[in-house]
Amino acid sequence: MKLNYKTSKDEKAHYLFIEGDLIGDEVGPKLVEVVSDSIQEGERTFVIDLSEVRYISSSGIGLLITILTKMRNVGGEVYLTAPSEHVKKLLIITKLNNIFTVYDSVDEFRAKN
Repeated sequence: MKLNYKTSKDEKAHYLFIEGDLIGDEVGPKLVEVVSDSIQEGERTFVIDLSEVRYISSSGIGLLITILTKMRNVGGEVYLTAPSEHVKKLLIITKLNNIFTVYDSVDEFRAKN
């Protein structure tokens, strides 16, 4: 399934809503560009909503880590929201659940931050 994304912002964060399979294909560099642009605009909190992601490949994991590294290099943070059970298991297996803060929903992130 082709990856689509949309972004939005509020006073708490810049949000990236991903839909499809996160496999680090040609859309991957565009996602990194979105993050780089928001960093240049002074954004330091980025939320990636995974509620519509069915599958993440090793390249997709690399993409998430690249985004996290870019944000942390400027004192920012990346949060993940609403991963499916399959994606949750992957985060646990790869120990990324220890690196990223994961929320059940964007609303939960907004309530706690």
